[in-house]
Amino acid sequence: MKIILNGSTKEVAADINILQLIETIGLADKPVVIEHNKTAIFPRDYPSINLTDNDQLEIINIAAGG
Repeated sequence: MKIILNGSTKEVAADINILQLIETIGLADKPVVIEHNKTAIFPRDYPSINLTDNDQLEIINIAAGG
């Protein structure tokens, strides 16, 4: 299955949810903001949102600093 991740096409497993995706790309332990099909989602909802073909995700890694 193909999704659009931060503007680029990415091939992922057909039965993956958002939590599994961020674990796969190494961001599970990092503070991130995720937009799924142009809607911001809460971290508590990551496991319950299953991805479908052509879903669009924007993942922003939050970094502290100054």
